[in-house]
Amino acid sequence: MTATASETTLNASVDVRFTAAGTPLAVRYDGRIWAVAAEPVHWFARDSWWQTRSTAPVGVGNIVDIEFWRVQVKLSSNAALRTFLLRRDPAATQWLLESIS
Repeated sequence: MTATASETTLNASVDVRFTAAGTPLAVRYDGRIWAVAAEPVHWFARDSWWQTRSTAPVGVGNIVDIEFWRVQVKLSSNAALRTFLLRRDPAATQWLLESIS
């Protein structure tokens, strides 16, 4: 028998609190604060803006880098770990909770 992780796709707006070094410390989702409990993973992906927008807005700056964080979080010290995939699109100020597994 093979175990598989269950994943829920959300794309819900969340608030993320960062350390002074720029690493996620906690995520506020659904009225609860989830503490980051393991070393997060950070990366960038490229947006195909030419396929989703007719032109690039003037003066926006970086319009192609989508920022991601994969964080393992929990509600309390004895709670089970959950994995949140966080995403911030180019020119956006709000973080999105893309999925939970």
